[in-house]
Amino acid sequence: MTKVEESPVFIIDAHLDLAMNAIEWNRDLRKSVLEIRKMEEGKTDKLDRGKGTVAIPELRKGNIGLVVATQIARYVEPGSALSGWNSPEIAWGITQAQLAWYRAMEEQGEMIQINNSAALDNHINYWLDDSIPSSDKAIGYILSLEGADSLVNLSYLEKAYDYGLRACGPAHYGPGRYAPGTGITGSLTSQGKALLQKMDELNMILDVTHLTDEGFLEATKMYKGPIWASHHNCRALVDNQRQLKDDQIKILLERGSVIGGVFDTWMLTNDWKRGIHDPFERGVNLEKIVDHYDHICQLAGNSNHIAIGSDLDGGYGKEQSPYDLETISDLQKLKGMLAKRGYTSQDIENIHYKNWLRFLRKSWS
Repeated sequence: MTKVEESPVFIIDAHLDLAMNAIEWNRDLRKSVLEIRKMEEGKTDKLDRGKGTVAIPELRKGNIGLVVATQIARYVEPGSALSGWNSPEIAWGITQAQLAWYRAMEEQGEMIQINNSAALDNHINYWLDDSIPSSDKAIGYILSLEGADSLVNLSYLEKAYDYGLRACGPAHYGPGRYAPGTGITGSLTSQGKALLQKMDELNMILDVTHLTDEGFLEATKMYKGPIWASHHNCRALVDNQRQLKDDQIKILLERGSVIGGVFDTWMLTNDWKRGIHDPFERGVNLEKIVDHYDHICQLAGNSNHIAIGSDLDGGYGKEQSPYDLETISDLQKLKGMLAKRGYTSQDIENIHYKNWLRFLRKSWS
């Protein structure tokens, strides 16, 4: 086994809802996680108040220099039990508020948008330059749309591409205008099929996360462009429809895809009850995510298709994260855990950033 270096490894995290936390949770992500928690003491409007794990200082501390950052705003039919917005136009407006926050972070020097191969290579070189302290570096972000409901029509996808959107997942939870998602069954809608055709024309990345089993099969058959699963775990280990079946993983392997392992505890243990179960009592620690990484590596026969798509603070906080993770900077703990299981330095770099980097370079070449 190759000796693992002690210095922190660079990390790409392919799924963070940063702008949602800023706009809807009213969090100033320029402050530290501890400062944000203190500001939220006593608030009860959301289950995860005072329990956040993600902020820009902690991204820097964890050497997480590039993220796939989302816009997310779901349309829901009147009377739905799901939370969301009452029209696609309102949902579009929310995504534009989120975009405005990303732009403000760019103006403040906190973040920088990455949307082509030249910008990608420049940013990676910048972050790998040890002469610049990470505390001074801007966090790179690739813009992704989680759930396509906010696209009023396909012309809005072109507008979004023009402002830098490079990846899109058609589905989220429940019924969707373009595709049904987690928790139900069903096929892509006619609008969803047209969306995939337009995405193909734009050479966008299709994110199959949250698609139903039927939608996954349809999408992977019809889509010709690059495909990833930004935040997914394995159904063989945790049995629910939100997870990838082994035959779905094999389809993604054949397509040269990368799968981002997700840190939400309900995808790391069976029968998790939100707001009731406790990560420590259920024994959900970071080793659980390594189990999912290892399962995919065994199916692939290598470490080239699994990476990080943490989804930390994706509508939950420490109450629904591995108990040995205090903030997102603790992603650095994965290095030692992987090494103890026999993963080499090359494997560890693949999982932490090289697999996403290789995928992006190929997709944008």
